[in-house]
Amino acid sequence: MKKILALLLVLAMALSLVACGSSKTEETKAAETQAAAPAETQAETEAPAETEAPAAAGVAKVALVTDVGTIDDESFNQACWQGVEAWCTANGVEYTYYQPTEDSTDARVLSVAQAIAEGADTIVMPGYLFGATLTVVMEQYPDVHFIAVDVAAGDLTVDYSTYYDPTANVACLTFSEEQAGYLAGYAAVKDGYTKLGFLGGMAVPAVIRYGYGFVQGADAAAVEMGTDIEINYTYGGQFYGTPETTAKMEGWYQAGTEVVFACGGGIYTSAVEAANKYGAKVIGVDVDQSYIDECIITSAMKQLQNVTETVLDALNTGSWDVYGGKVSNFSLAEGEYVGLPTDADSWRLTTFTVDEYTAVKDAIASGSIVVDNSSDSAVTPTVSEHTTANYIG
Repeated sequence: MKKILALLLVLAMALSLVACGSSKTEETKAAETQAAAPAETQAETEAPAETEAPAAAGVAKVALVTDVGTIDDESFNQACWQGVEAWCTANGVEYTYYQPTEDSTDARVLSVAQAIAEGADTIVMPGYLFGATLTVVMEQYPDVHFIAVDVAAGDLTVDYSTYYDPTANVACLTFSEEQAGYLAGYAAVKDGYTKLGFLGGMAVPAVIRYGYGFVQGADAAAVEMGTDIEINYTYGGQFYGTPETTAKMEGWYQAGTEVVFACGGGIYTSAVEAANKYGAKVIGVDVDQSYIDECIITSAMKQLQNVTETVLDALNTGSWDVYGGKVSNFSLAEGEYVGLPTDADSWRLTTFTVDEYTAVKDAIASGSIVVDNSSDSAVTPTVSEHTTANYIG
């Protein structure tokens, strides 16, 4: 019933938009750059009707719709927007973005409908929150391509009872966050930190994989070094900093925590504020966040911009079927899609070297090191006697 209501809402809104012309509001749309366009497995209980992929005729206009963040959030939305901006500029394709007026599926569906009414034939969707949106729009607009970054099979649902496969006009792209988290935890302990923390945003699969990978990597380094370590682990319950989260981080740092992996959009602001008060350190996430503050010693990254550009290029050159109708995962086995930044300005580790990092990364890529990719928040990673993990509500 929810899906039917949402579909009726989209139809009504789309008709309203067409009737009103292509006017754009400041609340839902920002600066637009224009150029001439060139000629995991899932529990499945219901599948949508088959949808043929739109004919490959080149990308005419790309629109990115943000989730709960903005295109300058110094994290997920910004990285995907930079991918859209870079690719469209290089290929002479018109592009823009839309920011929904609220955090809801209806608001995201409305922004997608507006983008399409205003000429977008390719929609980039950053974040798992777009899973429910896709269940509404992917069949409603069979001639539009949807690039869903960080949307996994288990996200394509409205009620977490009925799940859907991506239709032929949808490319769902995921990452092996656990590998990036592992490298961050391993590097921190190898660099001499023994009291660590993990601050997640919300306990969603991608954040859980980052955190559990972090615990595994830290424990592996502790075993190699014969060093005892302690890890505090918690979720803030949101993807932005709050006074309450800052106070919790201040308590950790005051009690001896040396470095916190802040994982979840803008929640890093709480960790950075607290770290600077106590002269402690932070590990960033998703993109290289070293430029934000000197206390950020490294970042567990996934190549959001590169993947966005890769799939846009595949679409534009007639290779959409490589990704369309599928959930594609990007890990170290496929290439440099996750890891730590190694530029001199970003590398603030003092004893752990880039060469040592490269050796561990290569071992993960080859399969010599296997990182558990569980995202079940109720089943925590197994650790050795060298690691004490405190999971805090």
